[in-house]
Amino acid sequence: MKLILKILLILALLSVISCSEKEKKREYIAPEWAKGITWYQIFPERFNNGDRDNDPDRVRARGPEGWQISSWTGDWYDRAAWELNDSDDFYGTVFERRYGGDLQGVINKLDYLKELGINAIYFNPVFDAQSLHKYDGSYFHHIDRNFGPNPEGDVDQFNNEDPSDPETWQWTSADSLFLKLIEQAHARDIKVVIDGVFNHSGTEFWAFEDLIKNQQNSAFKDWYIVHSFDDPATKDSSEFDYEGWWGFKGLPVFREEDGNLVAPVKEYVFAVTRRWMDPNGDGDTSDGIDGWRLDVAEEVGLEFWKEWHALVYDLNPQAVTVAEIWTDKAKEYISGEMFTSVMNYRFAYAAKDFLIDDRISTVEFVNRLEQIREEYPDGSEHILQNLMDSHDTARLASVIVNPGLEYDRNGGLRDNADFDVRKPNDEERMIQRLVALFQFTWEGAPMIYYGTEAGMWGADDPDDRKPMVWPENEYETEDSHPLGASRPSDDNNFDEDLFGYYQSLISIREENEVLKTGKGRFLYQDPESKMVAFIREKEGEDPILVVLNRSADQGTLRIPLAEIGMEINTIAELNSSTGSQNVMSMSLASVAGDEIVIQIPAVSGSVYILSP
Repeated sequence: MKLILKILLILALLSVISCSEKEKKREYIAPEWAKGITWYQIFPERFNNGDRDNDPDRVRARGPEGWQISSWTGDWYDRAAWELNDSDDFYGTVFERRYGGDLQGVINKLDYLKELGINAIYFNPVFDAQSLHKYDGSYFHHIDRNFGPNPEGDVDQFNNEDPSDPETWQWTSADSLFLKLIEQAHARDIKVVIDGVFNHSGTEFWAFEDLIKNQQNSAFKDWYIVHSFDDPATKDSSEFDYEGWWGFKGLPVFREEDGNLVAPVKEYVFAVTRRWMDPNGDGDTSDGIDGWRLDVAEEVGLEFWKEWHALVYDLNPQAVTVAEIWTDKAKEYISGEMFTSVMNYRFAYAAKDFLIDDRISTVEFVNRLEQIREEYPDGSEHILQNLMDSHDTARLASVIVNPGLEYDRNGGLRDNADFDVRKPNDEERMIQRLVALFQFTWEGAPMIYYGTEAGMWGADDPDDRKPMVWPENEYETEDSHPLGASRPSDDNNFDEDLFGYYQSLISIREENEVLKTGKGRFLYQDPESKMVAFIREKEGEDPILVVLNRSADQGTLRIPLAEIGMEINTIAELNSSTGSQNVMSMSLASVAGDEIVIQIPAVSGSVYILSP
């Protein structure tokens, strides 16, 4: 009897130990390479056309009679003959436009990105899909056929595979070129992160096409949320019904059970994950992508994300995963078991409300930024992706031209006929520079949406997705208006001065580690003068002081040395050794007695290095 009790006790202890081991959670550790880096977002179809032989045709674009590739350097709102013949509405045809951006175009511009100073690229979807945006994937294990050098040959390879069996997957010409792009980027110390869309597919996705064809007899009928199948006894083809993303039938949603993608979908996604993170399967991920940005992350079950992240971190413990979440719910998704970062729209909201719209006080501005920091794990504050615009918002320049509008709400002409489509004036560019200075000096990892550094402007989707302006091109004057309204004639060429300004900001970050990984601490805020000052500190580094003046008037602020916590001998405004544009705002700063005194011009910011 005693022996039996001992055995039972040992079994109970082993059970407790086993449960304890299962309950152990992976500690949150921010990847070292991602701390304080500068991101650059590329929308591939609109970045650069490096190979005109792979341009999509009318069939691929589903264009009307007379369809042609659109002019890269044309007036965005001017319409080609095929557009005018097909619809009176600009927005009735603009989504059928194709400009021919491709992977070779990106490779050709890697030196431009290196010259700008960025550290990592985030690509909008590169997987094969019919649309211009590629969020409607046809395959997740292949790069888009028109992004590579041999579209027809790639399609032949698609047809010779069993897409449900990874053992049959081949490397198409586009796949191989993408691996070359990764190699070329890594050779320049630029990381590569791609978009993962695991909530839904397109209607041309290989499994969904089989479902359409074979209905309830399809081997993939459980991959999607099917409400009803076609009845073979009737001629009505509209009986087939399924769940579309936010009701949009062009993006059928994958089925979940208990917060996880159903097993076959999960297995496919896991195989895709391995393919792009470790292309040759040798355990060395240096030839693969460095991480993922995950589309509509909160619309995919938490159990899936936990399992998926376990796979990602097993493949590459230094991989970064960035969740697209627009609200404060983002704080629930960063942990050791989940995402390493989020697209920090909360940062953008705070910066927009104070520095652009001038509708919150310095007190609220500071409080909101400190709240963000408090709600995320220690260490994550340096890798939050601090953006100001993206493919889902009006461009920063146009947000400034149209103050007071919410992101994704009345941010474009389809929702707001009064949206001003013009180029920013000099005063509005001053605000953009102030915003950029804050973006590149506060805690986090700033992200530039392609072309923001080159002066591009545009309303919300689709007008935020214009072709990139390049310095070697001559672009048509933009003087058309899609609604027939009057507007000024705007020069739409590459802005050398603005490029130099962003280049200088990036250079200052690279030259001062404290701006990348130092702690931020607010020293001063004044609602009346609309001025804010904060310090970035890191052991072993000279502290850096940043001052922001949102007021239309020059201001003077005094910061007691006691607030800084050390004696200061000198204060010097930072210059950059790179770039054509000086970051300095012509402010005056000095150490006077027991305080720092700074006079700063209206609507400007300054960065100072303090010498103890």
